[in-house]
Amino acid sequence: MRVAVIDGQGGGIGKHIVEQLRKRMPELEILALGTNALATGAMLRAGATEGASGESAICFNADRVDLIIGSFAIMTVYGLLGEITPAIAAALSLSKAEKILIPIQRGNIRIIGTNRIPLPHYVESLVNEVEQRVEQKKE
Repeated sequence: MRVAVIDGQGGGIGKHIVEQLRKRMPELEILALGTNALATGAMLRAGATEGASGESAICFNADRVDLIIGSFAIMTVYGLLGEITPAIAAALSLSKAEKILIPIQRGNIRIIGTNRIPLPHYVESLVNEVEQRVEQKKE
């Protein structure tokens, strides 16, 4: 299974996600897609299999993965303090890949029905979901 972890800014959330995925599923193919080189580098140092940066790389790879992972902001135009371009948001939204998103609520978007819990708890839930998808795909 090929999984894309998408992040921007300093790549802190993506780094944490990649670390936890790598711990639980060492064989998983993880593609780090950063909106910038700093974010991609952080995810690569955390154990991503390969990485690429920028709008073109994210748009190109959106349909070449089985699963897209990141915060909810990667799906919103100008999310991550403006780093998510309309082209990125469209490519991710239109991708046939399943998306597993962390409901981090910043700016003027509120997601009703979610609890505000610490990021590590969201990441643990996300990794559990990915693990289930990987097991289902093996069957």
